[in-house]
Amino acid sequence: MTATLRNINLSQAVAEGLRQEMEADDTVLVLGEDVGAHGGVFGSSRGLAKAFGSSRVLDTPISEMAFTGMAVGLAMEGYRPVVEIMFVDFIGVCLEQVYNAIAKIPYMSGGHVPMPVVIKTAGGNIGSAAQHSQTLWGLFAHLPGLRVVAPSNPHDSKGMIAAAVRCDDPVVFIEHKGLLLQRAADFAFGADVPREAFTVSLDEAAVARPGRDLTLVTVSGTVGQAYAAAQAAAAHGIDVEIIDLRSVMPVDWDTVCASLTRTRRLLVVDEDYLGFGLSGEIVTGVIERMGLDALDGVARHGLPGVPVPAALSLERAVVPDADSILAAILRLGGTR
Repeated sequence: MTATLRNINLSQAVAEGLRQEMEADDTVLVLGEDVGAHGGVFGSSRGLAKAFGSSRVLDTPISEMAFTGMAVGLAMEGYRPVVEIMFVDFIGVCLEQVYNAIAKIPYMSGGHVPMPVVIKTAGGNIGSAAQHSQTLWGLFAHLPGLRVVAPSNPHDSKGMIAAAVRCDDPVVFIEHKGLLLQRAADFAFGADVPREAFTVSLDEAAVARPGRDLTLVTVSGTVGQAYAAAQAAAAHGIDVEIIDLRSVMPVDWDTVCASLTRTRRLLVVDEDYLGFGLSGEIVTGVIERMGLDALDGVARHGLPGVPVPAALSLERAVVPDADSILAAILRLGGTR
C-alpha cells in the first residue's frame, strides 16, 4: 500500500509520531512541563493528554531533576518514558540523572538493565538570548552511552521520534526551535510526511543535496541554511553536496567519507559551539579515516565561543546563516 503524504509542520509530525507509538505500546509514557493540557511549549505533544489521559501524559512540576530521575525508575521497571526538557539549556538542572544514571546504568549492569529513555528537548537560536539559545548536542555526544539525534525536517522528525521510542538505548532527541516555528511550506525538503507509522534510522546520514565540488556537513536547523547557500554557490560555479548528519552520535562516517572521496573538500557548519565540539570531531574523524592526502581543503564554520547575544542583530553576527555559509563556501573554493 502506498503511504499517504501530507504537508505538515515539524511539531505536528513529532506529535503524530508519539501518538502512534503510544497507541502501539502501552509502556510508552510522556512526562515533562506543560506536555499535557498545553501540548508542549511548541505543540509537539498536542492531543496526547486527551487521547491517553494523565496516567500516560504527565504534567510535572518545574523540577527537572525529579522527573528525569522518575524516568530512570520507570525505565528500570519496563516502561519507555519520553522526558521533555522544555529547552536544552535547562539540562544542567538534571545532568546528574542523564550522564550518571541514564547513560551509564546499561553499561554498569552488564547490559542487563536497558534504559529506553528518550530525552526530548529543543535547542537553537530564535532571538532568545544566552540562556535559551544553545544546541548542546556536542555536550551530549561527549557522554558515552547516549545516542544523540537532531532532525532537520518534518519527515525525519516523525520517523526518528518513532525510532527513538522503540530504541533500547537512551536517545537525546533535539528539536530545533526555529524549525518548530517554521511553516511546512518553508521547508526545502522533507515536509511530506506519511500518515502511517514509520521509522527513520538513528544511525544514517542523508544526502540533502548532491554535488561534485565540495562536501558540506551539517545538522538540524543549519541544513536549510546550507541548502540556500548551496543554491547561491551554484552561481559561482561551485556544486555543493550537503550531508545532513541527522545523528550526532553515532556519526555516519561511511556517508561522509564516501562524499569526500568524490569532492575532496570538506566544510563543516555547526550551530553549536566550535570549541571541543561536533565540527572538530568531524574534521578529525575524516582525517583519521581518509588521511590528509585525500583532501584538497578543510574548513569549519560555526558558533564562536561566546554566549549568544540577546540582540537579533548580534545573534545574526555569530550564528551561521545562509549568507555566512556562502562566504565560507567561497573561501574554501571547490571549482575544478
